[in-house]
Amino acid sequence: MTSFLRSDRSRAVAIWLLIVALLVLGMVVVGGSTRLTGSGLSITQWRPISGALPPLSLADWQAEFARYRAIPQFRLVNPSMTLEQFRFIYWWEWSHRLLARLLGVVFLAPFAWFAWRRELPRRLVWQFVAIFVLCGLEPLVGWWMVASGLSGRVSVAPERLMTHLGIAFALLGALIWTALDAWAGSARQTLPSPWGGRALGLVALIYLQILLGALVAGNQAGLVYNDWPLFAGHLWPQDYAGPSLWATLAHNQGAVQAHHRVLAYLIVVVAVALGVGAWRSSYLGETPKRLALAVMALVLFQAALGIGTLMARVPIGMGVAHQLTAALTLCLAVTFAWRVRRI
Repeated sequence: MTSFLRSDRSRAVAIWLLIVALLVLGMVVVGGSTRLTGSGLSITQWRPISGALPPLSLADWQAEFARYRAIPQFRLVNPSMTLEQFRFIYWWEWSHRLLARLLGVVFLAPFAWFAWRRELPRRLVWQFVAIFVLCGLEPLVGWWMVASGLSGRVSVAPERLMTHLGIAFALLGALIWTALDAWAGSARQTLPSPWGGRALGLVALIYLQILLGALVAGNQAGLVYNDWPLFAGHLWPQDYAGPSLWATLAHNQGAVQAHHRVLAYLIVVVAVALGVGAWRSSYLGETPKRLALAVMALVLFQAALGIGTLMARVPIGMGVAHQLTAALTLCLAVTFAWRVRRI
């Protein structure tokens, strides 16, 4: 692979990676809408090539609907659903899968072009390997997630939803970091700074919070304990403990919401501390200071949006906005972490 890597930097490569990152953001939005509308199990087969075409005739639609009627979600949740109502949820899931196919083309075709022209920075070889692995895993894990809801359940397994979303956000972070590296070229050698570790620590906390948020979504835990800051009038959920440690961590509505709330408080404290500390620092320049303050502001906004979404019982618009803001917060935190390591 290194024979296709030559240059130290390429702004064309950086722009391409940022376009791919925008597509990932689009998938986050459409995927969140798919989940909130209950559309994720509407397509019960995985056909990577032929599935790119939607049903084209009434007979095709009836065949798709018949397959959906055979799964538990239809029998136990939507037994009165009509063909027209099925079409609504089908289009959401089909659009999500279409975006995934488009992302694959937009990533692979330019990659082949840049590799042929030897414009891929040699020093980024392992970052491209990681992006390739994440791109390959995401559709496989997506189908693994969907398959968990086709028998024995009326929705996908929360831990599989967490894995699927976690890979998407890891891919997003890798694309942003690699694009910045490709744009700027090799960093000059500098003295060690504590800011690199601090910023990466915040990125790790935000990423963990995204994973916990996926468990909240997978367990529909935003529909319980809709008062704040208490839990139905109590300081802690009364049904916190499940029958096992795994059941508590991954499948208990009260527990997953409590974990999501507590980590949100910690992230707010850390983001404010980093923002204020960066602004007062004589070591950091103006750009890192502004990035730190922007991360702090976005974290505070996200926390307020999360509280509002919870208290409103997760309306679709607010739920999608909360997920999108999580993605933007991660992107900005990654950008701050990248920048403070190049001072």
